Amino acid sequence: MAEYRISIYGRSKSEWDKLAKWIIDNKIISPNVRWLIQIPRLYSVYKETGTVECFEYIFEPLYEVTKDPRSHPELHVFLQRVVGFDSVDDESKAERRIHRKYPCPKEWNTSLNPPYSYYLYYMFANMISLNQWRKIRGFNTFVLRPHAGEAGDTDHLTSAFLTSQSISHGILLRKVPALQYLYYLKQIGIAMSPLSNNALFLNYERNPLLSFFKKGLNVSLSTDDPLQFHYTKEPLIEEYSVAAQIWKLSASDMCELARNSVVQSGFEIAVKRHWLGSDCHSGPEGNDINKTNVPLIRMKFRHDTLKGEFDMVEKYSKIKNPIVFPGIMIQNDEKIPNTVTDKIISDNAPSTPGGSNKSIFPDINVGIIPGVAMFAEKEKANKKNKTSNR
Repeated sequence: MAEYRISIYGRSKSEWDKLAKWIIDNKIISPNVRWLIQIPRLYSVYKETGTVECFEYIFEPLYEVTKDPRSHPELHVFLQRVVGFDSVDDESKAERRIHRKYPCPKEWNTSLNPPYSYYLYYMFANMISLNQWRKIRGFNTFVLRPHAGEAGDTDHLTSAFLTSQSISHGILLRKVPALQYLYYLKQIGIAMSPLSNNALFLNYERNPLLSFFKKGLNVSLSTDDPLQFHYTKEPLIEEYSVAAQIWKLSASDMCELARNSVVQSGFEIAVKRHWLGSDCHSGPEGNDINKTNVPLIRMKFRHDTLKGEFDMVEKYSKIKNPIVFPGIMIQNDEKIPNTVTDKIISDNAPSTPGGSNKSIFPDINVGIIPGVAMFAEKEKANKKNKTSNR
């Protein structure tokens, strides 16, 4: 079972069809493989070469194939194995802000590259619309899992927190404890690649993976550009082997990291249950030790510690009722939480008169992001106060 990343530049509508045709003609589709589409942030390059006229590109063929699968039959088949989108480029590049208020994508026609936050919001907004439509039509949906926090501004991690299901790298979280805490509370997945970081940005011994893992963040080991940074035919095994030797990881540590990888992956819930157990998202009691080899006492410790943090936030916050953080929709209209945190929250969530939990987003249940709920609840309270004052 594996997830592979493949880049598409989206400079023309035909690019999606060419990619899908190449995948299908070469019989690369496998029931054991899912694809993550990388979108390089290279608008400025395309603009200078005259390939694109404005920033509004990439998603048009996806809307067309959702409307009518017969318009792009090969793309329709390929998208059934696509689990999400990645955003990738050199994060250390300086970003210039020339607009006080950013224009919409079709009006962005300067030669400057949009900032990281603009790219992420553009992808997130289109994916939300696309996912709603694909869900209605019974097609699989996508998640956003960008490269974030590898280098550059730590604001990139804030943008990712507000828009993404999980991220790759995230090593700059070590510099922002408050944001690190938010990632912990929401258990946003962080796929880390210490060997890649060691070659580019951060020496291996300074990598925060071990620190994050001890604190309980949802971290996993992943490869990044294996042909460039790895020396064996099994780059993922190489990542695990080096990490185990450098940080003296135990067998239980390795198994928990592997379990986190399955939870973070884009495979369907049925596949995850096959590898982790039928109740793999229901807390420590759902941990099938015969499949995961993760000790039950460790899972209970993680669960109880996280619940204690939520209880503390609830106690010292000014909001009377706990905030409901909706889960993120994934393939096949399955709503699964990232971790056991959703059960903790749902157990303490405000209920309707009928007894069922009520989300503050009653009409939207695809791709809801952590953080937005807070502002929506505040806005709702402000409107209520204004009405009562009248």
